[in-house]
Amino acid sequence: MGLRTHNGNTAKPAKGRGAGLNVEGRFEQERRETFDDGWDTLAQEEERALKTVVTPIQAKSIIARNNSPDVPFTQSINPYAGCEHGCIYCYARPTHAYYNLSPGLDFETRIFAKMNAAQLLRAELSKRGYQVDPIALGANTDPYQPAERELKITRSVIEVLAACDHPLTIVTKNALVERDLDLLAPMAQKNLVRVFVSVPNLDHDLARRLEPRASAPARRIESIRRIARSGVAVGVLVAPVIPFLTDHQIESILQQAYAAGARRAGYVLLRLPYEIKDLFKDWLQQHFPLKAAHVMSRVQAMREGKENDANFGSRQRGTGEFAELLRQRFEMACRKLGYDGERGDRDLETGLFAAPGGDPQLALF
Repeated sequence: MGLRTHNGNTAKPAKGRGAGLNVEGRFEQERRETFDDGWDTLAQEEERALKTVVTPIQAKSIIARNNSPDVPFTQSINPYAGCEHGCIYCYARPTHAYYNLSPGLDFETRIFAKMNAAQLLRAELSKRGYQVDPIALGANTDPYQPAERELKITRSVIEVLAACDHPLTIVTKNALVERDLDLLAPMAQKNLVRVFVSVPNLDHDLARRLEPRASAPARRIESIRRIARSGVAVGVLVAPVIPFLTDHQIESILQQAYAAGARRAGYVLLRLPYEIKDLFKDWLQQHFPLKAAHVMSRVQAMREGKENDANFGSRQRGTGEFAELLRQRFEMACRKLGYDGERGDRDLETGLFAAPGGDPQLALF
């Protein structure tokens, strides 16, 4: 089992990283290959490349909007581009191609922090005609990835939303979310917030390979418990469901999450858009070579013979007999346990919103 470089050579596996490749993004016109020049520079370069580099940037805008019919929100904020959690299946990986960086190792080692997120948000919410709708934190990359512990960009965004009673939802797989319960609990009393913890798997050894720098599965279940005890509505996302690797754990995840206090639940079938297909298949060969063919065969059976389905409606759940059985299992388990329903943001309070005040310096004139 080894880490493949661009020219197919093998190297020492990257400890604590998800991707085993650093393939070019789909917009790049050149292809790079590493080679051993006999001076040991290859090993030195790989060591440097695997260190996490967080680059502060000044974003031009902060609220992303979408009208996708199968996404339960219309507005989202991603305080970071790239994610150190390194989840091999992350559907956000291809977005790093817009930075001329690889969706592979670059995505989890080259992080961009939007330092002016709170200021941009305050200005956006102050615009005349702004339409209130819940803002989702963590739609693309995790808002509580390791860099957040020091930079606190996500916290600054929540502070703005809390100050003007704006509804929000949070999706994370990091226990760091507990740090901000002092802000979230008062918002919950006004029905302004809901937190979802992503728990696709309970096996710690598998999680260490699948999501190398996210909180351990048991720790995420404990986060659900602590969030619920604080009075904040909390749900669980079984996402993604991976055939032959995690699909057998659906009922156990739902049971443990419900016992901890989760009352809403959702799931998403493994998605493999763009470069993720090759990254995931390489990961399978590295970690589960005897299962790789079976996993991909089942994925194709649930994607009409393809490795990915980009169509609205079916891209989240798949199609065919196996996808239907998966849906039935999930819904039956939720009914049996007593879940209130799937993820939904429409019942959060929107009528309390008060736009942030203008620049306090202007009041002096």
